[in-house]
Amino acid sequence: MVVLENISKCYRTRRGEVYALREVNLRIEKGEFVVLSGPSGSGKTTLLMTIAAMLRPSSGTVCVGGSDIYAMAISERARFRAENIGFVFQMFHLVPYLNIVENVLLAGRLSGRNASKAAAEGLLEQLGLGERAGHKPAELSAGEKQRAAIARALFNEPKIILADEPTGNLDPDNASAVLGHLAEFHGKGGTVILATHGPAAREFAGLTVTLRRGVIERTE
Repeated sequence: MVVLENISKCYRTRRGEVYALREVNLRIEKGEFVVLSGPSGSGKTTLLMTIAAMLRPSSGTVCVGGSDIYAMAISERARFRAENIGFVFQMFHLVPYLNIVENVLLAGRLSGRNASKAAAEGLLEQLGLGERAGHKPAELSAGEKQRAAIARALFNEPKIILADEPTGNLDPDNASAVLGHLAEFHGKGGTVILATHGPAAREFAGLTVTLRRGVIERTE
């Protein structure tokens, strides 16, 4: 599903070059649940955004589903991302002036899909947000916002979900619920790559990749 070959990401600063990733090689099979582990600043988010077709690496090749995503034109890459990849952010990134069902429908419109309000409402119902569909993000708890973000990520029936510290702002009960929804997606054959510095997600992982200073320290 994902093949990374010699991926490096370098930022140029006043103090010189800073590497967020350095020659990362990784293969993730279809249907795997992968945890990216490591302390803050280890390169987890940069790696996720690179896989998500959001951040071009300085060097190397990223193939997702057999496609070299950074060989695509920008518009083609955006469509590929919308049709194949769901992304769950730590800080939710819901559009504040849209209600929750509108936030979910936005994912369909970005992909050019004929977005069905009934389908969006049904998905929110499955995630326990049926009664909150008409509410705006400011009216939801942190746990509800994250479940809404998962609904948005799931709406286009992606092949892969990338989640960046999805439980970082949640209490243990809500964190457990979020991990359960991701595990359910995985159980249906979806591929999950989840970045975290905590241990809770490891029980779901078939593969744990530990990063440190932009380098893969170990896989297990």
